[in-house]
Amino acid sequence: MKVKLGDVIQLNPSEKLPKGERARKIAMDNLDTYAREISGFDFDEYKGGTKFRNEDTLLARITPCLENGKTAYVNILEKDEVAFGSTEYFVLRANKELINPLYLYYLSVSSDFRTVAIKSMTGTSGRQRVQKEAILNYEFDLPSLKEQERIVSRIGCLDDKKALNDRINDNLLELAKEIYQKEIASSSLIKTTLKDIATITMGQSPNSKTYNVEGIGIELLNGAADFRNGIHPSKWTTDPKKIVQKGAYIFGVRATVGLTRKVFKKYAIGRGTGSATAKAPVNDEFLYFVLDDMFKYFSNSGSGSVYINISKSDINNYTVHMPQDSGLESFHQIVGPIMKKIHANEQECLELIKMRETLLNKFF
Repeated sequence: MKVKLGDVIQLNPSEKLPKGERARKIAMDNLDTYAREISGFDFDEYKGGTKFRNEDTLLARITPCLENGKTAYVNILEKDEVAFGSTEYFVLRANKELINPLYLYYLSVSSDFRTVAIKSMTGTSGRQRVQKEAILNYEFDLPSLKEQERIVSRIGCLDDKKALNDRINDNLLELAKEIYQKEIASSSLIKTTLKDIATITMGQSPNSKTYNVEGIGIELLNGAADFRNGIHPSKWTTDPKKIVQKGAYIFGVRATVGLTRKVFKKYAIGRGTGSATAKAPVNDEFLYFVLDDMFKYFSNSGSGSVYINISKSDINNYTVHMPQDSGLESFHQIVGPIMKKIHANEQECLELIKMRETLLNKFF
């Protein structure tokens, strides 16, 4: 049955939340890219913004948040709880007699819907927004509720598994961080620089044409948004200028800095992206936490008049206090298996994301 989205949903439904009342706040930063789950929240006084409940879909309507995949399904609230968030959200609420709320979410992250929404954007450069009419007038084939439930169950189990992996990794990472903090609190540390323990590579845009079609050349990562929640390359290139190999850590160095992630195959890296590769296997786990500390430091001291911009020199010369050989080997032996499990879960999440995209393309 062909329908318009506006016939089966409410867009920005009315909710009561008195100004000054403390409520759960879900900011744009709490929406990860290409992720169903909401990553966090705060409690704050309501002064304005969109309001929503469980089973609503939050759709970022401003550039570049929408292009970066910031769309989430609300499932972290209590019964009848009303939360609020950015004025740059569209809130999509399903008419449950016609459309399953999770089916609505998966429709909103489908390639066809996203293409229509992005093409409707108008406004000044850097502040373009999706038009309300494009959402309401979006036409699609709506299957029966029974078929919707079947589709949701097939795609949803992949997101459920990814959410479980993410929770496991959060706990494992906290454990590894505690061990790291105890290690660097030791008095028997040596002073060195990051370039002494890792090889740093800064991304550079390729000279040749880049492509939006997967499979042409090598995947090009152009900044932290491309690997915030899994690997989502923005471009492909046949003439990469800078390459990182499997096992390297990649990170953002402009605007959004940090977000260190281990890669499991070869990638090209463009501007806004850097990489670090441990010079010895025993340094690998320690390097991860050094990078995390370094980006916390640079997030308040990077150069750039409009956004943070960290140079290769800044990274190379960053001071590192690390254990002596015996302490480093002990840390490697204890934390290595923990990080190995974390990276294995991350790798599985990448596969789950790929399977989800395949099913989205099949059903929507």
